[in-house]
Amino acid sequence: MKKHWLLLVILLLSPVSIAKEIELSGLVLDRTLTRFGKDFVFYFSSYWRDLPQTDGISVVVYERVYPQAGTYLWVEMNQTRIYATYFGRRYNNIKEKAEQATLVAVNELAQIRARVITGEGLEQGL
Repeated sequence: MKKHWLLLVILLLSPVSIAKEIELSGLVLDRTLTRFGKDFVFYFSSYWRDLPQTDGISVVVYERVYPQAGTYLWVEMNQTRIYATYFGRRYNNIKEKAEQATLVAVNELAQIRARVITGEGLEQGL
């Protein structure tokens, strides 16, 4: 009987210790619909993975399709829009636009880190 209680206690405590170790950081969420959007996210996320200190930062790439005009795509970092671009219906230099978005994201990341260091934005929960 004691073995059963001991086993039960071990099983109940094990998931808690595992849950404490799981940490998600530096996420890039893909909310795109078209091939242009998927390619953009592919390039952007490959650049994003190479950046240091992206823990606690969430990036979401959204896309709105206009059938006769093209695609409007924007990037949000921590629920703030930091980059927006337009893809026509034909060929676009997706890799170049992903590089531009990465540079904007690096700048925004530096500003977020600077606000944390200086203590600005604490009332907003940053």
